[in-house]
Amino acid sequence: MPSNLSDSATEQRSAVPATSTPPAPAGKADLLPGLALCAVGALLAMGIGRLLPTVSPLLIAIVGGAVMANLVKLPARLRPGLTFSSKRLLRVGIALLGLQLMFSDILGLGWGVIAVVVAIVVLGIAGTMYAGKLLGLSWTQRVLIACGFSICGAAAVAAADGVVNAKEEELLTAVALVVIFGTLMIPTVPLLASLFGLSNLDAGMWAGGSIHEVAQVVAAGTAIGGGALAVATVVKLARVLMLAPVMAYLSLHTRRTSGASSADVKRPPLVPLFTVAFLGCVALRSTGLLPDAFLDVAKLVQTALLTAAMFALGSSVHVSVIRGVGPRPFVLAALSTVWVATIALVGVLIVG
Repeated sequence: MPSNLSDSATEQRSAVPATSTPPAPAGKADLLPGLALCAVGALLAMGIGRLLPTVSPLLIAIVGGAVMANLVKLPARLRPGLTFSSKRLLRVGIALLGLQLMFSDILGLGWGVIAVVVAIVVLGIAGTMYAGKLLGLSWTQRVLIACGFSICGAAAVAAADGVVNAKEEELLTAVALVVIFGTLMIPTVPLLASLFGLSNLDAGMWAGGSIHEVAQVVAAGTAIGGGALAVATVVKLARVLMLAPVMAYLSLHTRRTSGASSADVKRPPLVPLFTVAFLGCVALRSTGLLPDAFLDVAKLVQTALLTAAMFALGSSVHVSVIRGVGPRPFVLAALSTVWVATIALVGVLIVG
């Protein structure tokens, strides 16, 4: 993993207060109002997603939660359930995402494509971290944007936040940027692929290697047509698989730089539990023993959990907060999008 992730131990420690006392855990009754709201939001988003199959329910949920939060002042009693959904439910959903992957599908891409996928993630993160440093952004903000744009969108942003403990406005900004720039990529990649004269399969590989969210990749692959969707999805899921080693690396880095001599600093585990669960789900799916009916139900549950989590994240997005972060995160998001897409295109041209 690139050394750019290790710019400043002091900067990393500043993101994790050493003397703060963690709040008392919320009781089950305290969680219910917020959980109920997230359940309603997820059901609405998934229902709209069925009517508009080219639009991800996760993106609908993020936008819906943000619209609600900016139009209505949410009661304080909703916050414990919303926080639980945006953290705990999200991690369970990420773990279940592993049931969509099989090691054989990834290996079936060939070692050339696998090398391209690794290059996209590693160089994408390294380049984004370096550009963000030049722009003067915090280490944690750079990490969130780098992971979201190089791996798998909002899920990667939230997963990275669970390891590096970024500020709330940094998390929400990174999620909003994934939605904005990933959505813009849906029509852009098919259009540019046509202008560049790429075959449908090469265009699908480029879409899977460059677009942020899985659902956004599916939308672009569908627009390209001619078998592009299948290869786009598998290449994207190969990038999702990179979530595990990147989170493990971030966890180790955070442990090293969070003040090992201070007993007051809560350090993350060597390997996050949801990362282990994610890999376990991939291994379980790869056995071929799980029936299709079970996988269908698991996918529905995973989508519901991630949609509820994204609704909770969206409910914390306030226009005033996004406006207050200034233009630099948007500049980094644009640079990262172009950088990752360029790496993916060069890789496609080499192995295609």
